[in-house]
Amino acid sequence: MSQQHREQLKVARERAVLVAVQLPGSAIPLAARLEELRALADTAGAVVVGELTQKLRLPKGRTFLGKGKVDELAGLLKMVDAAIVIFDHDLTPAQVRNLERACEVKIVDRSELILDIFARRASTHAARLQVEIAQLEYTYPRLRAMWDHLGQVTGGAPVGIGTRGPGEQQLEIDRRLVQRRRKQLKRELDRIHDRTVRQVEKRNADHHTVGLVGYTNAGKSSLFNRVTEGGAFANDQLFATLTTRVEKWSLGSGADVLLSDTVGFIRDLPHHLVASFRSTLEETIHGDMLLVMVDVSEDGARERLRTVLETLDAIGAVDQRRQLVLNKIDRLDRPDELLAWLSDHPDAIPVSAATGEGMDRLAEVVRDAVFGPVKSLQVRLPMSEAAAVAYLERRTEVVGRDYDEDAVIMDVRLGRRQAEELQAHTCKATVDGAPLPACLDTIWPSRVLSEDSCRIPPHMIQAPDQGWGR
Repeated sequence: MSQQHREQLKVARERAVLVAVQLPGSAIPLAARLEELRALADTAGAVVVGELTQKLRLPKGRTFLGKGKVDELAGLLKMVDAAIVIFDHDLTPAQVRNLERACEVKIVDRSELILDIFARRASTHAARLQVEIAQLEYTYPRLRAMWDHLGQVTGGAPVGIGTRGPGEQQLEIDRRLVQRRRKQLKRELDRIHDRTVRQVEKRNADHHTVGLVGYTNAGKSSLFNRVTEGGAFANDQLFATLTTRVEKWSLGSGADVLLSDTVGFIRDLPHHLVASFRSTLEETIHGDMLLVMVDVSEDGARERLRTVLETLDAIGAVDQRRQLVLNKIDRLDRPDELLAWLSDHPDAIPVSAATGEGMDRLAEVVRDAVFGPVKSLQVRLPMSEAAAVAYLERRTEVVGRDYDEDAVIMDVRLGRRQAEELQAHTCKATVDGAPLPACLDTIWPSRVLSEDSCRIPPHMIQAPDQGWGR
């Protein structure tokens, strides 16, 4: 199949056939694979007109599918008049070439499909840079299979005495152009990344931060818009969010945090995208707390949660406290479905971002986790400690205030984390008549935190289907 023919075929609005293969040890059934692949194809703009599945012990080296299935696929394509085949697997360049020759249509693997979706959705300069780098990383090892003009090219004039020579293969020219462009984009992205790191570090120094993470289309942006001033694009489609948005979330009792809405994860996300979107994930890596959202109304939700948890471990987000949030409980058909989740994750919080159910409980849990239990206390500060007084006015809920000759007496609702920050501002504060350092452990006794509600339970630990980032 010529490159010109390949380029004339567009994914958007094309009739597509989906292909999925079940391999031994795979934890994801074929039906779930096809459902997610169908959603990805729809997001990319394709019209699904057929599906093909096969169970194999090992993928075939030349065509991934068995010979009989390749013939069946070619017949199906003619019958439904499809112009593209989308695989739910990553294919080698040789497999793509052999399949295109056998089927005479464009073959797209899972990574190429996801890259196409990211390219369509990228709206900021940084996102476009990240996607282009990922596309170049994906394309570079496939140049030999993609191009069929591999003849030698001479330098200078194409004909004439003195111009003939061994020249250079077009493939080598293309590879050099790809490498040059990739280096240029990486330098530009590194500058953006350094700036992002500085912004995140400054933000974390001035504020408490909470990150929303989860599988794509789990409802993160809907919850973000529900508890903040909003502005995040929320839609019932995969990868609706590609850039991080940060807004203030008021938790009550004078406690505020910055909530960030990040790009969603997905099974077998191309590792080129993970590397390129490192700056976008800085919010996740350096946050104080992570809210791990899962759409409990979806089939295969447990496997999707396992993918998210493995992804967080892979990108280095391992030190933050994680809180599992069970979203879309309004879509559950039976109450026992939610009870099964709470049996495995007793500390999980059921919510509905669409109706607002569970939002008060979520805010309370986040407030206690970030600030410690909030208590009503009386704080006395010398008049000279203006910075400490300003901190209490700005970062706590002040119920009342009074003055004596040289001090201000404030009735406040205070958490342990806020008390520790107040101690950083002054050493002269008293709380309920006792010096602040001496009463920290008496007012907020040290306790061993229960295990996070969002670690992989033993019965969910199993060999991944193809591995993260492969």
